[in-house]
Amino acid sequence: MPETFWTVRWPDGAEEKLYSPSSVVAEIFEPGQSYPADDFLQRARIAMKRASNRVQRKYGFACSSAMDQLDRIEAKLATFKDQEGAEIACLHISQ
Repeated sequence: MPETFWTVRWPDGAEEKLYSPSSVVAEIFEPGQSYPADDFLQRARIAMKRASNRVQRKYGFACSSAMDQLDRIEAKLATFKDQEGAEIACLHISQ
């Protein structure tokens, strides 16, 4: 898979280390790149779904950690929904 972590900077300046059960995030996000909130959310949904699907193919069950991470991303982004021009920066991806 392997497990992958990626660090982002939210529009409020806070940094957070996010989890993926798969390296698929490195295919979808690029360190040093900033993404408009809607684009970031779309990419995160794709990444977490693909990561969960990879787990399911290997172990026979979906990855609840990937879906939990997506829930936290969606909740965090909801706090910026009224902030015009909000962007999320991908700072670092590591395995």
